Amino acid sequence: MVNSIKELNYVPEVPESPRNIVLIGAGGIVSGSQLPAYQMAGFPVVGIYDLDYEKAKQVAKDFDIPHAYNELSELIELAQKENAVFDIAVPASATADILRQLPEHAGVLMQKPMGESIEQAQEILTICREKAFVAGLNFQLRQAPYMIAARKLINDGLIGEIVDIDWRVVELHPWHLWDFLFEKERMEINYHSIHYVDLVRSIVGNPTSVYCKTMQHPKMKALKQTRSAMILDYGPDLRVNLHINHNHDYAPDYQESTCKIEGLKGAIRITIGLILDYPTGRPDKVEYILDDGKGWRELEVKGSWFNEAFIGTMGGLMKKMDDSTYEYMNDIEDAYQTMCVVEALYASSDNGGTPVNY
Repeated sequence: MVNSIKELNYVPEVPESPRNIVLIGAGGIVSGSQLPAYQMAGFPVVGIYDLDYEKAKQVAKDFDIPHAYNELSELIELAQKENAVFDIAVPASATADILRQLPEHAGVLMQKPMGESIEQAQEILTICREKAFVAGLNFQLRQAPYMIAARKLINDGLIGEIVDIDWRVVELHPWHLWDFLFEKERMEINYHSIHYVDLVRSIVGNPTSVYCKTMQHPKMKALKQTRSAMILDYGPDLRVNLHINHNHDYAPDYQESTCKIEGLKGAIRITIGLILDYPTGRPDKVEYILDDGKGWRELEVKGSWFNEAFIGTMGGLMKKMDDSTYEYMNDIEDAYQTMCVVEALYASSDNGGTPVNY
């Protein structure tokens, strides 16, 4: 069994015949991750639109995309002609307005978050249902190779019943790369830690309640929040804790980006290298230990979050369009439940802690 674990490799979800893709948005996540991933997978991209037409033209030139548009209606017309999937990568507050313009029964992949509040998430979900979209949300961390590997170890029963999940992120994040975040009332959880919350849900399901404090840092007052402490309540046997500090400005020596999952028969420790020295990143690492007395050992996994995970989110959507019975990991209905947890986290933070009587 252990030898077979050592040989475990990530295989992204891809359809037998990839569909054409059209992109709405030409920002950094598109040029830096999505398009490189689609090139790796052989997914054809036939058109791109952005409010900044010059940006759309440049991205089209860089990635050999045949059409760039300064009118969304023209891209939609192309998509219908080419039977293409829509890939939406715009600020979350703009997603619903775009969805209303798309044709019924379209395939749609949206960038996270699913709106910036539970009301916007509900609006997006309603539109997707009413227009019968085959829709997904780009929570890519679920599809990262090391997370697929960890999920296989768990599903095979090798570490037993999960009793503890501890997520620690201590680093200095380059928030200047995303100018639009400086205007957001809800920043850290909505645009970063939402990935960790969603990943936890994908492994152990929905928590019954949450405890949270999300806050700014005196050195980064231009952003509403850059630090969060979260507890997801799963009852008396499973502890889930998320410790997030994006303002550790004291050299890289003690930076952390780790997820530790403990079971009754073993444990898994994942180092997410991308978050350390983002966007260059450092090497990822997956380690595990079983109750066989052999100690910790490393599991070799090919690929990383950026860019391989973006193959799985789009590939899975295409497979869902081909087969309605396919269980698409990033389905919009499941993504909405992550937004419900996020809303509860913000409510917990706003309501404050229990006063101490001295």
